[in-house]
Amino acid sequence: MRVVDFLIIGGGVAGLRAAVGLAEVGKVLVVSKDGLEESNTAYAQGGIAVAMGGDEDVALHLSDTISAGDGLVNAKAAAVLVEQGPMRVEELLRWGTGFDRYSAGSEQNGELMRTREGAHSLPRILHANGDATGKEIAVSLLRTVRGLERVELMEWTTAVDLLVCRQGNAERVVGATLLDAAGELHEVRARAVLLASGGAGQVYSDTTNPAVATGDGIAMAYRSGAELMDMEFYQFHPTAFALEGAPRFLMSEALRGEGAWLINSRGERFMERYHPGLELAPRDVVARAIAHEELAGPVYLDMREVGKKMDLKARFPGISGFLADYGLELARDPIPVRPAAHYLMGGVRTDEHGRTSLAGLYAAGEAACTGVHGANRLASNSLLEGLVFGALAAEAMISEQGSIEQGAADSDSSGLVDVADVEEWIAQLQRLMWRDAGLLRDAAGLQRAQAGLQALRQTATGQGAGKSGLTRRALEARNLLTVAEVIVQAALGREESRGAHSRLDFPRRAEVAKHSLLRRGQLRFSGQI
Repeated sequence: MRVVDFLIIGGGVAGLRAAVGLAEVGKVLVVSKDGLEESNTAYAQGGIAVAMGGDEDVALHLSDTISAGDGLVNAKAAAVLVEQGPMRVEELLRWGTGFDRYSAGSEQNGELMRTREGAHSLPRILHANGDATGKEIAVSLLRTVRGLERVELMEWTTAVDLLVCRQGNAERVVGATLLDAAGELHEVRARAVLLASGGAGQVYSDTTNPAVATGDGIAMAYRSGAELMDMEFYQFHPTAFALEGAPRFLMSEALRGEGAWLINSRGERFMERYHPGLELAPRDVVARAIAHEELAGPVYLDMREVGKKMDLKARFPGISGFLADYGLELARDPIPVRPAAHYLMGGVRTDEHGRTSLAGLYAAGEAACTGVHGANRLASNSLLEGLVFGALAAEAMISEQGSIEQGAADSDSSGLVDVADVEEWIAQLQRLMWRDAGLLRDAAGLQRAQAGLQALRQTATGQGAGKSGLTRRALEARNLLTVAEVIVQAALGREESRGAHSRLDFPRRAEVAKHSLLRRGQLRFSGQI
């Protein structure tokens, strides 16, 4: 058994920012399932939204965040996000993060470049290396963390389950069981545990998320008895690359921020029929508009007019390089796009300091749900969320750290997936979720999804594979199944259309906004969080 002061599961922006704060007072272990360069953070293209223009900009950023969230945003959490955001970005600048700037001697003379994205009232999106903002932030944070003596980084290590100490009615998370790359199990005890494990986009067949996004932290927390919130709200990015046989590579919203049009198979610009914000309408609106237009044929992102005024290869080098592999150029060709699963607004329910419903357990970033995004995340708020709430979670963990619990602790090792072909089993789950619990939903489809998931569980799980049979992929399969089940249960229970949750059989928004709360299979809705 290993003992540390603080255990962080996940090495993206939220986990690394928390590690910086925690290292001031104790020994920190950061566990990454893959290499630390492989996280959702590193895949964030567009930028980071931050109000660097004074009090008026802060107020507008708050207003935009609340508006995009379609009536379900936790205004207190959103205020924390936009008010503390500038301070956290200034930290990044001090740590050497290279956001793009105007050239010296130009009219802006070295100032930070800002662009605008969907549902933002003004340009406030900072970007780095054109379209590689997340990677630049991740590199900067990782460089900072590697310089801290009290932080140990443990890569290629999968979290199996949380360890929970139960004494009477009291429960406390006291650590976790880990599986290293060699297949060895490790029990780690800590004063506090932070889940910063990212999202769960791999629950869908079409996703912009990397392979590591299998909802591990969310699933572990749920199995341990933590409460989840708003799991039905999955944001589908409107514009993922849609060439047959190619990956669903993200066509960043910054493309539309720079003036790209959406055109249908007849070459018509169509967003004026759906929203006055046109291509910069909220993501859920744009995604549904594209889905509707797709019924008549392919949809394209058109930057040919923008390319006459801007060097698109310089502005979007990563996207341009990807497209070149398929013989396409932003300035020359309409780019085929379609929606794909992108960001989970729900997650482990927390307050603004990362506290979950279980003592000793904290969460931050996409694995957590403070309600800051409501029913639909405002573009480019996610990197800022990880910075702000990762730092706040560290503060709470320091002030509330418990003792190192040496006694007996339980973990839930049930439901391990044990099938001959785990990849095909996962693919079946992903196809089922895309078809029946994706962008457009109804009761019949969601009920089919429930039945299909139950069949997958019955055919794949037993008493457990035993310690010698544990593999990373089997654990990921178990977590994907858990996450899929709670998404479907929450989606079936929410009989309205709001934000990213669109019910064909309940097209209207309910008069009273309520959050969904799930714990140990029990679903309830509440206006209070």
